[in-house]
Amino acid sequence: MPILTSPTSRRILLAAVVAGATTIVPLTTTAPAAADTSATRQQQYAAVAAEYGVPESVLLGVSYLQSRWDTNAGTPSTSGGYGPMHLTDAEYVLSLPGGHHHDGDEDPRGDDSRPARDVDSAPDAPPAASLQTLDTAAGLTGVSEEALRDDPVANIRGGAALLSSYQRDLAGPTGSASDPAAWYGAVARYSGADSADAAAAFANEVYRTIREGASRTTDDGQQIALAPHADLVPVTSWLDRLGLRKLARPDGLECPEDISCEWIPAPYRDLGNGDYGNHDLSDRPGRQKIEYIVIHDTEGSYATTLRLVQDPTYVSWNYTLRSVDGHIAQHVKAKDVAWHAGNWYVNAKAIGLEHEGFAAQGTWYTEAMYRTSAKLVRYLATRLGIPLDRHHIIGHDNVPGTVAANVRGMHWDPGPYWDWDHYFDLMKAPEIDTGTPSTGLVRIDPDFATNRPAFTGCVTAGVPCPSRGSSAVILRSAPSHTAPLVNDIALRPNGTPNTMHISDHGARASTGQTYAIADRQGDWTAIWYLGQKAWFHNPADAPTGKWTVGLVATPKPGKATIPVYGRAYPEAAAYPAGVPYQTISPLQYTLSAGQRYAVGNVLPGEYYRATTFDGSSPGDWTVVRGEMEYVQIQFGHRVMFVNRDDVQLLPSAVGAPR
Repeated sequence: MPILTSPTSRRILLAAVVAGATTIVPLTTTAPAAADTSATRQQQYAAVAAEYGVPESVLLGVSYLQSRWDTNAGTPSTSGGYGPMHLTDAEYVLSLPGGHHHDGDEDPRGDDSRPARDVDSAPDAPPAASLQTLDTAAGLTGVSEEALRDDPVANIRGGAALLSSYQRDLAGPTGSASDPAAWYGAVARYSGADSADAAAAFANEVYRTIREGASRTTDDGQQIALAPHADLVPVTSWLDRLGLRKLARPDGLECPEDISCEWIPAPYRDLGNGDYGNHDLSDRPGRQKIEYIVIHDTEGSYATTLRLVQDPTYVSWNYTLRSVDGHIAQHVKAKDVAWHAGNWYVNAKAIGLEHEGFAAQGTWYTEAMYRTSAKLVRYLATRLGIPLDRHHIIGHDNVPGTVAANVRGMHWDPGPYWDWDHYFDLMKAPEIDTGTPSTGLVRIDPDFATNRPAFTGCVTAGVPCPSRGSSAVILRSAPSHTAPLVNDIALRPNGTPNTMHISDHGARASTGQTYAIADRQGDWTAIWYLGQKAWFHNPADAPTGKWTVGLVATPKPGKATIPVYGRAYPEAAAYPAGVPYQTISPLQYTLSAGQRYAVGNVLPGEYYRATTFDGSSPGDWTVVRGEMEYVQIQFGHRVMFVNRDDVQLLPSAVGAPR
């Protein structure tokens, strides 16, 4: 669920941040050295490490955990960090417009048994001083802030200067030949964390990267390698010199031990007049199985997000993740139901993770946040028996509308720039790649770095977004790059094609999603998508999909069309006396004979009744179950449901196009 913010005075807030910073004296008064444009990026890292007296492995390790050595074309991260070293700029963060991703509105609770929660606006919160390292780096290097944003080598110099200054402040050994193990305190400070736990978690990930080594080609085509230092053991006692607060870690905190996590509870409070906030009590998974983990971005800063989730008149989610260092705050226990996904059926069976970020701004997500999020998801999935696949680990953009009237208003975060492939790699999620074109299913799998759809409107409508890697594959109405995009009748009832506007997701498939193959022509593959054939470019020498196997759902013989639903509620006869029947209301779409859709799950019809603060309403805090079963299918960009009695479930190879 995107967090809503309203712009305030950037100048006042920035002044507060800068006023609290220590005055920085440049390390040298000489003019900055000119970058050697003939050198490789690897050589440039080595030269900068020698120039500023930082062990090369430390410089590479810190840079990897921030950006994976990518330049991101000089554009900022979701926490306003620039370049390979993620030099941060609070002024940029404050300038970002918050709010919904589109003009539609979504009730985060997603339950028409209660009035929708009004979440139209909220004030900005001042960013932490850690989000203002760009000007500090400029002071240390004598390089302009513009160059630190746009020039990768200048940016690396800025990061090295910061590390060197932090090490000097700690009175630690300096020099590129100094022991990397003794730089633990400087690395921890580089995180920008405000607690010892978060700083240590960041530093531990950096040193794990150094021990294991890494090698990859960056987004601007540079091959960089960090040789493994398998025997490196950091001297963690250097952390103590930073004097950071230590977080309380109460019993029952639902986070893995090796990440930084704290308990900041969302308030469960009676607001009077039958209203309460900002979540519902339950007893999951004993009362109801948790099927989903929903990935969101906040559309606001971490500080603003924490302010919102502690407001009992607002809404809630289970966890918030901070971009700059990956720190996590838990707000709602897994047993209770947070209000975040805009669909009560999904909320009642889901855990929601909010990641600091702005899907509509064309920003990028930090490696530090990806890593802690992946650890958290794997921990929760293992504990709760949730499969690590895109049928169960879903974006907010994959959650369906509950009824036809609210499909258009559903949110679309975390957006097409979330790197699902890398995220699942970090989770160590299994993949099934034993298929062929004849086995009937294809899993979307573009190369994130080189897959760069020409989206528009990240900042200004009609203006191209920054060119960057994406998980999104564009779907066309015919096997041609010039064919119109497919149509989503819920977004465009008049039948006009979808567009390349950043929020217009009705003609996109995303990495990890599995679809039934409808046709193949040359380098093009068609999938069944929202009741139509949708084509994507899938050449054999640079595939954007992988053949796989599984189950498909298709209408039973004799059924010309069947309805599609956004929630899997039980039949009317299942509701006890006093509990109003929740209408089984189909969406705008239909599934026609001959079409096939990948099956994600078979689920019982369920409705969790929770409408009062104390559970005093008839049937409250109980799950209504009936005889109906539903099949979850990958119907479009979002998952949807069909009645089990309406479909056949077949091995995907049976009846697949040849």
